Amino acid sequence: MEKVVASLGQPAFSGKVALVTGATGLVGSHLLSALLHAGAKVVSFVRDDVPSSLAVESGDIGRAIQARGDLREYDDMCRVVAEYEPEIVFHLGAQSQVGVSLNYPRGTFEANVRGTWNLLDALRLYGKRLQAIVVASSDKAYGESPVLPYTEDCPLRGTYPYDVSKSCVDLVSRSYALTYKMPLAIARCGNIFGAGDLNFDRIVPGTIRDVCRGARPVLRSDGKFVRDYIYVKDAVSAYMTLTSAVAQSPALRGEAFNFGYDRPVTVLQIVETILRLMGRTDLEPDIRNTAVGEIRSQYLSSKKARESLGWSPAYGLEDGLRETIDWYVPRLKAGFYA
Repeated sequence: MEKVVASLGQPAFSGKVALVTGATGLVGSHLLSALLHAGAKVVSFVRDDVPSSLAVESGDIGRAIQARGDLREYDDMCRVVAEYEPEIVFHLGAQSQVGVSLNYPRGTFEANVRGTWNLLDALRLYGKRLQAIVVASSDKAYGESPVLPYTEDCPLRGTYPYDVSKSCVDLVSRSYALTYKMPLAIARCGNIFGAGDLNFDRIVPGTIRDVCRGARPVLRSDGKFVRDYIYVKDAVSAYMTLTSAVAQSPALRGEAFNFGYDRPVTVLQIVETILRLMGRTDLEPDIRNTAVGEIRSQYLSSKKARESLGWSPAYGLEDGLRETIDWYVPRLKAGFYA
């Protein structure tokens, strides 16, 4: 693919109307901050109040237009798009918890798949000023593969509900991009971690909380599951880079890009790194080996993004973990998130 190096910062986003679905989530909160800093006029699309969200704590949610609605409701999406006429769209809104998706698959499919086609169809009809759409997918869209790392031409064959929902999101997005000539690209990241993730079932915030309590960190798996991890600020830079690129190059319509560190690690290695950075290597991990509905090995090649977009991470795994720990520790010691 021809190399497209996107220009970031004020020229790309200043003064632009940017719609962000899922704006109070982990990535949404950080993206909201970055877009506001870049001078964008942000419309945050949210369903529920989330008082503990980083976007609320930072005050950024109050600096954005707050559009209420539900991704599953087509009329809600049409109203928001027709009323605010976004130029840039980041579709992050989703049911993103694997455990919830196993217990409530229908809700996951409705939020993730129906929510995506509702938004894209609203943009098809009423997105008169549209310049770029980035749909947040995941490495989970690939499903289980005998060949790793995943590259963007690997088949999408999810098995478990969350994975299948992401496979479908990718296919629906590509269909709209190519059929209706929409300026849309897909971002597939590994496991995103960082400040503001309040799902303590996830390994990074859960381990940090356990250590702050002086408890052994709990691992649902046997510790040998292999994953890609990416710091949330690097994920945000990936989304913004891709948005700028797809706005400039029609050749990127419908294209997917992997984003990660190209450094797969086991769950146990992540936990041991956190223990070392927090000075608590005396706490032996409590390995439960009870995980179900999860793939043992998943990791990405981000070569395409590095070569064609000029993207590279600014942090890396340990730098990101240090910043994340520094954010959680004082809050946990103060009794937040008990």
